[in-house]
Amino acid sequence: MSHDRPEMVDTSRGDAPATPAEEPRGCLFALSQPPLMIFLAVVGSLLLMAALHDLFML
Repeated sequence: MSHDRPEMVDTSRGDAPATPAEEPRGCLFALSQPPLMIFLAVVGSLLLMAALHDLFML
């Protein structure tokens, strides 16, 4: 038994559109990521609690 597969039809419309050049992502892009902001908020709150403890409890 022979299983003949039909050839795939080419449905492309000429050349693929050119992809835009990737822009370099800087520090503001990194700071806009939620996990990083949560981490920085936790670290900042710990530093604030330590500073308040030093000011008022010692």
